[in-house]
Amino acid sequence: MRTIYWENDQVKMIDQRRLPAALDIIACKTHAEVARAIKDMTIRGAPAIGAAAGFGLALAARQSPARTPRDLLADLQAASTLLRSARPTAVNLAWALERVMRCAESKTNLSADGLREAILNEAQAIADEDVQINKRMAEHGAALIDDGDTVIHHCNTGALATVDWGTALGVIRTAHEQGKHVHVLVDETRPRLQGARLTAWELEQYGIPYEIISDNAAGHFLKTGQVQKVLFGADRVAANGDVANKIGTYMLSLAAHDNRIPVYAVVPTSTIDLSLASGDLIPIEERDPDEVLGIQFHGESVTPREAEARNPAFDVTPNRLITAIVTENGIVYPPFDVNLSKVVKVK
Repeated sequence: MRTIYWENDQVKMIDQRRLPAALDIIACKTHAEVARAIKDMTIRGAPAIGAAAGFGLALAARQSPARTPRDLLADLQAASTLLRSARPTAVNLAWALERVMRCAESKTNLSADGLREAILNEAQAIADEDVQINKRMAEHGAALIDDGDTVIHHCNTGALATVDWGTALGVIRTAHEQGKHVHVLVDETRPRLQGARLTAWELEQYGIPYEIISDNAAGHFLKTGQVQKVLFGADRVAANGDVANKIGTYMLSLAAHDNRIPVYAVVPTSTIDLSLASGDLIPIEERDPDEVLGIQFHGESVTPREAEARNPAFDVTPNRLITAIVTENGIVYPPFDVNLSKVVKVK
């Protein structure tokens, strides 16, 4: 099943906050509800967020009382501003909103209802294309996986992070389906534990062997020769190949680089932001400290009552630590500032 889809004038999505305890589907009836679902991580993962944003605009168009294309565009712009503010780091959010808005602005010759239909069609196209893009990415990336490899995977990059199939985990899934024996060490990915909760759950569905490790154990497994590859996704890639991904990716990449283990980021070209020269310009979302302070062990809080916390959701891995970036248009090797633009421009 898809992580997110349109049904009966509603946006349906898997509630990722409930996994692995329960597989629940929620319905969003307004673009404000979609924005809330993005912000509170009911839906997460850069490609999935992009699809959600597109469908959010389709909801806004349906609910707008506008009778003319011009008035409808004004309502869509307001909805786009709200949706864009939900998660600042993932570039796919802005990319999808801009794509749908360009579509709307190019079809003002239609009636208001005709424009509403065109907007929904464009949002659906973004979702459908995501699945095909992920499968192409997975085919390219699977060529990097050897039979018998043990891979460290950070965060969640599977079908749950996309409309379907996945990015980095999609590569592992494809290699598995090709008959390669792959073992995955799953970083917990604190503080929200997307690895322990979501990646582990997906790997069980696919029948891929895995073990969960604490984030700070990765260096041990890399140094002792128990890992052959490191894979993760990204929420934004700068023009020079710097990668913004879930917090902890930088430390993992440093340890892999020190032990000469290849590090691969797997991203659709919609995640590559050529407008930013380097990762220093990528906005880093800082989330509610309660995500850190609310962690419990055996039912009791692990922190003192008056403790404070910092909770950046992402960090930036310098391009020098990245072996290659896998996209739907092929595998990109350094120099990234030269080669990334070549795959982004491929239609």
